[in-house]
Amino acid sequence: MRALWLAVALLGAAAGTLHGLSQTDPQAALPARVHALVDEAIAAQQLPGAVVVVGRGDRVLVREAIGARATLPAREPMAVDTIFDAASLTKVVATTTSVMQLVEDGRVRLGDPVSRYVPGFERYGKRDITVRHLLTHTSGLRPDVDLADPWSGADRALALAIEEVPVARLDERVIYSDINFFLLGRIVERVSGLPLDRYALEHVFTPLKMRDTMFRPGAALVPRIAPTERCPPNEPCVPGAAPATASGAGAASAPPMLRGVVHDPTARRMGGVAGHAGLFTTADDLARFCRMLLGHGTLDGTRILSPLSVARMTAPSTPAAEPNVRGLGWDLDSSFSSNRGELFPIGSFGHTGFTGTSMWIDPSTSTYVVVLANRVHPEGKGDAVPLRARLATIVAAATADTAPAAAYAARPPKPPARAAGSPARAPDSATRVPVLN
Repeated sequence: MRALWLAVALLGAAAGTLHGLSQTDPQAALPARVHALVDEAIAAQQLPGAVVVVGRGDRVLVREAIGARATLPAREPMAVDTIFDAASLTKVVATTTSVMQLVEDGRVRLGDPVSRYVPGFERYGKRDITVRHLLTHTSGLRPDVDLADPWSGADRALALAIEEVPVARLDERVIYSDINFFLLGRIVERVSGLPLDRYALEHVFTPLKMRDTMFRPGAALVPRIAPTERCPPNEPCVPGAAPATASGAGAASAPPMLRGVVHDPTARRMGGVAGHAGLFTTADDLARFCRMLLGHGTLDGTRILSPLSVARMTAPSTPAAEPNVRGLGWDLDSSFSSNRGELFPIGSFGHTGFTGTSMWIDPSTSTYVVVLANRVHPEGKGDAVPLRARLATIVAAATADTAPAAAYAARPPKPPARAAGSPARAPDSATRVPVLN
């Protein structure tokens, strides 16, 4: 009993010390506070672990690896150099950046019809859908193509997109759609003459020294990669491989974990390279990408984008009446932007990924928050939304020197991304509604 009382007293003293430190030097207290929040999420079984990198300008405030990288088939500790399936961060890191480079070069215009680059796309009322509509998710296309019937190959995905019939009028509302972005990936390929993975590697990742960012990572990197879920039955676990078999009678073993193979089923069927998903990366690499954006398109003397391109990407680009405000690719103020937390102001921006990944960037404080978690491991039941929001809030509180008085004047409350009782995305469902978890 005395030992229990002593333990409680010590915990209370530690909490008091941390609280006192946060009052006098909030940035010095950040690593411990981040660690505590991630530990809570792990204890609540929301995720097995996470890597968090927080920076302000060129200064790194937090660089923490917490919990486990894998729990099945064996437990592996998390490491700061863990490579994660970035999921929909692919949309902004690889695809949007590549498209905007081509816009800068005068090879693509935001007002160009998609059918200029994808012949046949104009059918079924899609003639007036432009590159801008794809980037802002205002094309009227539904969230994804059907997966009920077996299909494979990027060309087949494109053929399915050509056969799509819009479910809303142009600019009527934001419908977050993977179709929009794998079409953009094809546009990059058609205009540049390079597949998306090679274009992004040569024009974005290599110049930024993002050495651990790639599509389809090689076998040598697998031990560093955070696994997601088991490979679904009757689907390839690697591009071109035989389908996995379900465990049970007659099966030699359970299907393997997806590790180094993209979790998103559409991207997986497309061979692992798609404009909406397929990228693998580390928190350190994403921190470099964030610093480039905070540097108005330049990092360490290397220019990736012009300052005006960064400003255009991160300015509101959806109709004024649309409550979900998005830029070109980037999320600004929508029902999906819970990872901005409670305090980051209007003018900040970010994105999330289904596997548990997120980035949020605030130019007003030169702050970025990168959270990489494999919340879908091992059974797809985790939830990274609460943690990412709480982390962003404590970072904003610790890094803001001044409060922009007008920042919240036009910011109405947003409904949650998922209504109570609505289902999360099933990886093998016929029609998936992306949930930016």
